[in-house]
Amino acid sequence: MSFKSIVRELREMKDGIGNISRRGMESKRWRNRTRSHIAPDVAPSEPIQQGKWANLPPELLLDIIQRVEESETLWPARTVVVFCASVCKSWRDITKEIVKTPQECGRLTFPISLKQPGPRDSPIQCFIKRDRATSIYRLYFGLTPSEDENDKLLLAAKKVRRATSTDFVISLVADDFSRASTTYVGKLRSNFLGTKFTIYDSQPPNDAAVQLSSRSSRRFHAKRVSPRVPACNYSVATISYELNVLRTRGPRRMHCVMHSVPVSSIQEGGTAPTPVSFPHSFHEKHSPSPASKGKESVTDFSSPSLVASPVSVPVSKDPLILKNKAPRWHEQLQCWCLNFKGRVTVASVKNFQLVAAVDPSHNVSAAEQEKVILQFGKIGKDIFTMDYRYPLSAFQAFAICLSSFDTKPACE
Repeated sequence: MSFKSIVRELREMKDGIGNISRRGMESKRWRNRTRSHIAPDVAPSEPIQQGKWANLPPELLLDIIQRVEESETLWPARTVVVFCASVCKSWRDITKEIVKTPQECGRLTFPISLKQPGPRDSPIQCFIKRDRATSIYRLYFGLTPSEDENDKLLLAAKKVRRATSTDFVISLVADDFSRASTTYVGKLRSNFLGTKFTIYDSQPPNDAAVQLSSRSSRRFHAKRVSPRVPACNYSVATISYELNVLRTRGPRRMHCVMHSVPVSSIQEGGTAPTPVSFPHSFHEKHSPSPASKGKESVTDFSSPSLVASPVSVPVSKDPLILKNKAPRWHEQLQCWCLNFKGRVTVASVKNFQLVAAVDPSHNVSAAEQEKVILQFGKIGKDIFTMDYRYPLSAFQAFAICLSSFDTKPACE
């Protein structure tokens, strides 16, 4: 069988993958979500029937998946790589072994790639669409929106206004923002003035175990709340906007403290936390103690102790701090300007570039200090570009950019 024939059959598997493990409506929902991503690494409730494709010799299977991965580098063609991981367990294991992290290959493949640091050399280019009617923000992969609107959806966020704060709930899909869903990946929360934001992750930034309080390790009644409700949110970063007390004209000034990313990550030979998989369901990850197995405590999903209980992650001794790059004043244009290298075309107070703010004692090269880690800017009505690189992940970069959309009367 030729290589083209193998790729063709992989494409034809799209409609049949879901039927292997699910039936009825659950199978339909699963196939719909695979259009933009594959499901997180949650063990299936029923054993998957192994077909003829599972019996290929490991050497042949390795060669096939390697050639598919190397040939399909861009979306939507890269969907074939996702199909390889959806055939069966053996295909999935080999595909996950072959596919590298965004830092190593500069490509986004699986959902966990959105939690992993971007490449060091060149940024990953994305764009954000804002829907004012529904208060939903969608992050897509690519330079600009395509004419056929068949863009690769990476993340989506829904803005929720509260009495004293604003939340941006971030999900892998644009039609499910429930914290009970496995597509929930985190949130961004602001204070009352919109001057300080906190990024919460649904999982710790690394695979180290985090000791939870007894309150968050309760068992839940199946009729009241889903067992996949995240027990807590992990605070991984804070964003601060300086107050503009004198009401002077000029760009916003912002600082981002990445508590989960050490400043050593941008030093020579440094590394940033890189999760390798999503957490499994609530019961698998946080099983109750033996003493509590005999009791069925019922917890209401709307309880503030459940949905808003942050858990601190081990904070780096010297966390990475990002600051917005100072713009220059253009006399002829009579405005503040930054070099976005053609990626931003509309002047806006939301436009910014972030660079590392380091102390001389950290031994970070001047070139590294001048490197733009994240840039965000407007290119049209409700359309913005977002380019990020190492050591930020797509999730962290998206959350930082979302903070620019919130109203900040005290900063402008």
